[in-house]
Amino acid sequence: MLIETLIAIFTRDLNRLRSEITSYQKEENIWKVDGDIANSAGNLFLHLIGNLNTYIGKEIGKTGYIRNRESEFSLKDVPRQELLTKIDDTIEVISKSISNLDESTLTKEYHILVFDEKTSTEYLLVHLATHLTYHLGQINYHRRLIDK
Repeated sequence: MLIETLIAIFTRDLNRLRSEITSYQKEENIWKVDGDIANSAGNLFLHLIGNLNTYIGKEIGKTGYIRNRESEFSLKDVPRQELLTKIDDTIEVISKSISNLDESTLTKEYHILVFDEKTSTEYLLVHLATHLTYHLGQINYHRRLIDK
């Protein structure tokens, strides 16, 4: 049951991310920072995609994804269409990776240390869903502040 719920939540929120990115009237505003806004929506986007493809795709789905976390915050001006394609790819990776789990795997220890101490796979997946939602809210706010 939790597996289906997680897939649904990740899919829903990645589609909300798509909606935010497509809602920018000016594509260049996706990459703007201003005042105390340290990260552009584009860089938060790349961070989310890198995070999900690492901890779900690479570690659970064995996709071979190689993360470059530094570039998530340094890349600029990635075309909007490329970002949207990354959403589609990530939804597919998450769906395939999580659907291959069984409920008993969720309670087992996640095989790498992500936080100060080991957690269950279930804990990590719920954390990743809330992390996505947290940054999704920041992107929404960024759009409303910057894209006037």
